[in-house]
Amino acid sequence: MRRPFLLRLVEDYWGILLLLLAWQAWVAINSFNPIVMPTPVAVIGDLVGHPGVYLRNVGITLSVALFGLAMGMLVGTALAVAAWFSAIASGLLNPLTVLFSSVPVVALIPVIARLLGYDTSTVLAIVVIITFFPSFVFASSGLRQPPAGAEDLFRVLGASRLDLLLRLALPSAMPNLAIAFKLAAAHAILAAMVAEFLMGTDGLGYLFAKTKSEFQTEQAFGVSAVATIISAVAAPRPDAPPVTTAATVLSSCMSDDPREMTSWMVRKDC
Repeated sequence: MRRPFLLRLVEDYWGILLLLLAWQAWVAINSFNPIVMPTPVAVIGDLVGHPGVYLRNVGITLSVALFGLAMGMLVGTALAVAAWFSAIASGLLNPLTVLFSSVPVVALIPVIARLLGYDTSTVLAIVVIITFFPSFVFASSGLRQPPAGAEDLFRVLGASRLDLLLRLALPSAMPNLAIAFKLAAAHAILAAMVAEFLMGTDGLGYLFAKTKSEFQTEQAFGVSAVATIISAVAAPRPDAPPVTTAATVLSSCMSDDPREMTSWMVRKDC
């Protein structure tokens, strides 16, 4: 028998409901001014009363975060491939990437803003920088960790360097890139909101800074609630199914039938 919706809501999210009730009671008992601490009822009322404001800024933040995430993953993977091809590029890129990633993102925002301007381009650049590092690190690791003996087998059977990349190294790196994507997705949204808060002209971060400075506390708390929900949805879950391993990826491209093989033992249609 299907449980009623309200019962399922209470059973699944009783911790959040208890927190909201405690918040409501705390504000009521202490008689806080709404400018100092609004009630959750007031915050939910602002969310329901101004959906257009929230949806517009959510769309802006998510658009910048997703585009920056795609660019960061692309640049990181491309540089990882360059480092895999060339020992000189590897020796140059690896220390520079580690050095660059150690600089706090908050310290980079004013510098990039001076170069690109105080607008969305700075926010996008920050997201690209934040998401570049995990994609480069995980792609580099995956490219250099093929299944044991696979690289020797490919070389013996006449595979070129490009064949090794396309048929062996990149499939081996795909699980690592999936992990990098999961980690970078939440970081991209957070980086976009931080940059918007400090230098942006639109988005959730800018809306939070604006409402806070204008003492619109209900809306500021509403922005915080929306940002928390988005980050929770984007964050990787510990109970998520495991990522397909490189060995599984490669085994799907192998065949026992010699007629289906190329010169390096990989199916032609793979």
